[in-house]
Amino acid sequence: MEGWKELSVLPKYTDNTPENPETAAATMDAAELDLIRLAAQGDRQAFSELYQSHVNRVYGLSLRLTADKVHAETLTQDAFVKAWTSLGTYSGRGSLAAWLSRMTVNLWRDRFRHEKRQEKLRDEAALYYENERPANGSVIQMLTAMDLERSLRKLPYGARTVFVLHEIEGYKHHEIAEMLELTTGTVKSQLHRARKLLRVLLSGDRAESHGA
Repeated sequence: MEGWKELSVLPKYTDNTPENPETAAATMDAAELDLIRLAAQGDRQAFSELYQSHVNRVYGLSLRLTADKVHAETLTQDAFVKAWTSLGTYSGRGSLAAWLSRMTVNLWRDRFRHEKRQEKLRDEAALYYENERPANGSVIQMLTAMDLERSLRKLPYGARTVFVLHEIEGYKHHEIAEMLELTTGTVKSQLHRARKLLRVLLSGDRAESHGA
């Protein structure tokens, strides 16, 4: 992969609003399609342009999945290395952004699925808060950016992945199910679980803050 070295330095992530994956395919212009075709044939310059167009989004997703800047940079680079070797398999059905997101999630799932987590304890704690609802009905609106980053880091893998893809990245239940090779029912269950756990974590942080 010597050719990848010139593409491997990640620019600093800037938190721009990501493109909606549902509309990305419709807005993909002929220029990007040409770049994809050229890059699939081994054109490094074409791939570099695609990289620059999509790296912020992939890094943002990676950061939310891993909750760690170093791991996010590694996951982002690995995703683009895999994209470089697999672009010939991209069918053009759906947006390139969604294809890259799916690839990133799959890499994350394969790498971190065996991490040890204290899920049982968190599940038991969540049962006490099952009926608790924020006034506006949205967990994510209860959280500051710092709260969200800290709380996501504590979620177990499955719940965190589904929550990030649905609440932050904007994917629908059936899209997440296809991406993660799960049933729609499992996705909904994991999302419900993530919301309950976040309420527990948020309540604990607030209690500590008031106690201090």
